[in-house]
This record gives sequence, C-alpha cells and structure tokens, in this order.
Amino acid sequence: MQRIGVFVCWCGSNIAATVDVVQVAQALAKEPGVVFATDYQYMCSQAGQDLIGAAIKEHGLTGVVICSCSPRMHETTFRKTCQKAGLNPYMVEIANIREHCSWIHKDKPTATEKAVILGRAAIAKVHLNAPLTAGTSPVTKRALVIGGGIAGIQTALDIADAGFPVDIVEKKPTIGGKMTQIDKTFPTLDCAACILTPKMVDVSQNEKIDIISYAQVEKVQGFVGNFSVTIRKKARYVDESKCTGCGLCTEKCPQKKVPNEFNLGLDTRRAIYIPFAQAVPKVATIDPDYCSMLKSGKCGVCAKVCAAGAIDYKQQDELITREYGAIVVATGFEPIGMDKFDEFAYAQSPDVVTSLELERLMNAAGPTGGTLLRPSDGTHPHTLVFVQCVGSRCDGGEKGKPYCSKICCMYTAKHAMLIRDKYPDTEVYVFYIDVRTPGKNFDEFYRRAVEEYGVHYIKGMVGKVTPQDGKLKVQASDLLGGRQLHIDADMVVLAAAIEPDKSARPLATMLTASMDTNDFFTEAHPKLRPVESPTAGIFLSGACQGPKDIPETVAQAGAAASKVIGLLSKDALTCNPCTAQPDELKCNGCSSCENVCPYGAISYIDKPFRGPNRTTLIRRVAQVNPAVCQGCGACTVACPSGAMDLQGFSNKQIMAEVDAICR
Repeated sequence: MQRIGVFVCWCGSNIAATVDVVQVAQALAKEPGVVFATDYQYMCSQAGQDLIGAAIKEHGLTGVVICSCSPRMHETTFRKTCQKAGLNPYMVEIANIREHCSWIHKDKPTATEKAVILGRAAIAKVHLNAPLTAGTSPVTKRALVIGGGIAGIQTALDIADAGFPVDIVEKKPTIGGKMTQIDKTFPTLDCAACILTPKMVDVSQNEKIDIISYAQVEKVQGFVGNFSVTIRKKARYVDESKCTGCGLCTEKCPQKKVPNEFNLGLDTRRAIYIPFAQAVPKVATIDPDYCSMLKSGKCGVCAKVCAAGAIDYKQQDELITREYGAIVVATGFEPIGMDKFDEFAYAQSPDVVTSLELERLMNAAGPTGGTLLRPSDGTHPHTLVFVQCVGSRCDGGEKGKPYCSKICCMYTAKHAMLIRDKYPDTEVYVFYIDVRTPGKNFDEFYRRAVEEYGVHYIKGMVGKVTPQDGKLKVQASDLLGGRQLHIDADMVVLAAAIEPDKSARPLATMLTASMDTNDFFTEAHPKLRPVESPTAGIFLSGACQGPKDIPETVAQAGAAASKVIGLLSKDALTCNPCTAQPDELKCNGCSSCENVCPYGAISYIDKPFRGPNRTTLIRRVAQVNPAVCQGCGACTVACPSGAMDLQGFSNKQIMAEVDAICR
C-alpha cells in the first residue's frame, strides 16, 4: 500500500483566488493511501520544497502529489526535491490546478470541485506508479545550423568560438541571407554589407565551421545528443575545390537573359553566375534550367574559358549523412507575394515595387548602380507613396497575415529618409495605420524622418492605385484630416508583410518540431525558454520563430548558441525512463508501431519459442531501444493487439485516472 503525501499550492492568488485550497487539501486527505495533506502559499519556493522534503522523511511517503501549476514549469524542481529526500523522482505526480482549473473558471465552488477531481486522478495514478531509473546516452559534439543568414552565421560563429565544430546548411549558393540584399540598416544607417561581409569571411575562415551551401536537409533521425541528418547537396556543375571565383565564366556565358533572383528579377544574369561580389563561398553555379549545354549538349563556353578546369557538366547531387548533438533552425523569412493585392496595381505597373525591391534599386550593387530610377522608363521619380501594412494585420488572414511584421515601420522611415537626403526635390508620402517603433532609438529615428527630413506621414489607408498616363493615381484616406486624397505618384512602394521561409513547414515535420498557425516555429516557453523548441535538442534562431529586426536576430542567435554550447559541453545526457515497453506474448509482429515511431526506436527480432510437441518455432516481436525512445506514446495507440505500453503512463494508470475522475 502506498503512503501518499498531497501538497496543494496557493501560487499566490493565481490558484487561491479561484480555488479554496484548504478545502482541496482536506478533501484529498480522505483519499485511500493519503497519509499527509497540506497547503502552502508558494510550494515551489525553497520553504515549500523544504516542507515537502521534511514530510517525505517524517511520514515515510512512497508517493507525492503536487497540486500546483503546469508540470512544464516545475515538475523537474519537485522531482529533484523528492529525490533529495530519498524518494524516487518518478513517484511524483503533478495535478495542474492552475492552467486546467483556476485560470479557466470564475466560480470558486466549481473550480474547487474540479481541483479536487484533478488531485484525485493524480492520486489514483501514483498508486500504480513504479520507481523508474533513468539511463544515459552519449552526446555527439557537433552542431548543425540550418540556414545561412545573419541568424545562422552568428549562431555558428558563437558555437565555433566555444570550440565545437559546426555545419551550416544553406539552400542558396552563398550564405548571407536577406541581409545581403539590404542597402542600409536602421536606426544607424550604416552599410549592411559592411557589417555582414566580415562575418561571412569569419565563417569561411573558421576551421571549426563547414559551409554546405546549395543544399537542403532531406532527412532527420535520432534524438537530442544523437541526431543523424541526411543533407542533399545539389549539383552546381562546378567543382568547389577547383573554382577560384575569378568570374571569367560568368562574363563569357552567351546566355545573358536569366532573371536575377538576387535583384528580385529587376535585371538579368548569366546561366552560370556568382550571386554577388562578396559571396561566400565565392564559387560559380550553373543554372540547369537555362544552361544550353545541360539542356541540349550545345555550348560549353564556360568549360573552355575556365583555366582551373572546375566545370563539370556530369556532376550529380550528393547525399551527405552526418551525426549531430544539436540542431539550430535559422531558416529566416520571405516577403509575402503581392498577387492577392490587385488594388495596388503591383502586377500592372513596374513602378509599383515592394520595399525589398526598393532596397535593390537604391543599392550601389543593384540593377541601377544605386541611382533611384523608375523601372518603367529609367527616369528620376519626384513623388513616392509608401503604403504600410500590406498583408500585415489582416483580419481573418484571407489576403495576408493577422500579425504585425514588426520591421516595416522602421524600414519605411529609413527609405523615406534616404530618398529625401539624396533627392531633396522628391516628395515622400507614407500612409500608415499605426507607427510602431519598439526598439532603442527607434522612435527618435522615426521622428527625424518627420521633423528633419519633411516626410509626409498620413494616418489612413490607400484604397486603390491606378496606372494612367505615365502616373500612378493613388486614392487614399486621411483619417485625421477627415478627407479623401488623390496623389499623382511616380512610384508606389508596398511594405509587404513577412512570413516564414517555405522550407520551414516540411523541415518542422522532419524535426518533429512544433509550429504555430502562421508556420513560425513555436518555442518551448515564450518567456522562460524562448530559443528552445519543445523537441529536445532543437533550437530556434532569428525570424523562423517570429518577425525580428537585425539586432534582435543577432541577440537570439547568441542565446541559441549558448544553449547549444551548454548541451554539447556534456559528455552524456540523462534519458527519459518513460519509454515504450512491448509485451512479447501479445505482439503479433505487424510493424504498426515501427511505422508510426518518429524516432526510429522500434525494430523487430525473431525470437524462438516452444511450439506443439516441444518443437521450436520463431515469432517476430517488437523491441524498443530505450536510448532512442522519447516516450511520445504513438506506438501504444497504433498497436492493434495492445502489446505496447508506456512506462509511467501505462494503460492501467490512465484508466485509473479516468475512473477516479468519473466516480
């Protein structure tokens, strides 16, 4: 018979304001097996933990039930307290009477009754609990960073500086990400390339960092400390070990009219190309969709002019499999498409551009050499209209996104200031819903645009943009002035919302990582674990988790790196003992559990047994690798014969909880 102690926490007023904690403790004291029950204001405090430890020793408790907040918050704390007092930590159960009870009820009698029921269920489970012992598994001291933007770069550098090897997988031919396409950064207006390029060079020169560019993660297996990742390195048709980056092939290639994705299609490139001058690695890449040699076998000019002999038209995709202890997701963002916003005439006029396209038009390395010209006729624009929140803060999310993209207000202020500074004869209008400037020196930066540079900020929405007679007829509302405006603009700039990179969703599936409804990766806890995924060993860096500016991205990259360093510094990790356990007598060898296991922890063996007339027969039965199993329970649900059970959460324990709730 178990000797169970029940400890009910007030959680200040979080629980006690809605739940009569004294009544809960008194009611649970009457449950079978309960020999001690009490309440305390802050059970997670040192005094509260001392109370639990003293009760275990004084009353000889063999099981403990804590009625408090979510086990995600303090289960580890309470288990360590009980273990210190001599009790097996897996004889501890948490009844969540905060999130599941007090926070969702207003009526105190109802909340109190439910708290008693939740406590009763936890007591029923403790009666069937058995002491468990956690094993250990080794840690592979190598990290993988998925994404080579500023988030991935900073994360990799910080991990490498701690002495651990890092691989960066980048889907494009070069690292650098979106920051390589930006001209200036707010609020300092310093050159983006000037602060990013040295970091890209640091990455290429760091002996601990291996850049796997023009590649994508194809398969992920394993668990925290022991991930096995298969990476598909796409064929460049150029030998990276031989290419010197001289660029002669990119000058001689006869196929000149390939849309240049780095300049967002505002100009063209060759079929063989280096994305930009500071690319890392600075290696040419052949675009198979446009290369005449690869498509028809005719041409070969690049191979003829390459003195290094780096061109290899027969190159194939390469599959690389490596082991990692930790994985960092840094997949970044993309501006949303403008195809659903016909009212702004984006598809009708080349003079309607997105903010990122404007960055390229203003960049010295861009299609116009840094001179702001109208894409339609190459003339200097004298009137520009900026439209804020295009696709951001959309109710219902049918056309855009329900969230604020966070960076748009600031980069629009930056664009307006740069244009007014370089072209004082230009009138700039900004139509906005709200101006949001949440950052150091951000509000001062915005006010400079209005007060010092004379940018016209108008609170209101643009209703329609119509190309007519070489102008863009802008119809808009001025909410503060209570009037309708009609502006003849030379260019219209749309502050497009940002969304996660398209690779994020399939990658999350491979990593068994959580995502929200907008396809941003979900953190383990929004306040206490903001750079960790709920999946152990998976960490988050940059805009893959939500909209961020550069300083915030770099800060989070460093935080993610510190978590990875802490993990890789350990020689072994404590395994979760709540693992699946098959009953060989019930197993029929159907493979249902093996097929659903996301960690590859289940395999099958042929086991001999005695048949009729003392003959030896062979049965196919499941076996579980406890070092790999993460206790997710998928196999227990899938098993048609009921042969698979989960230690610590067995079918008997679950049904005992149900019976306790229903009685």
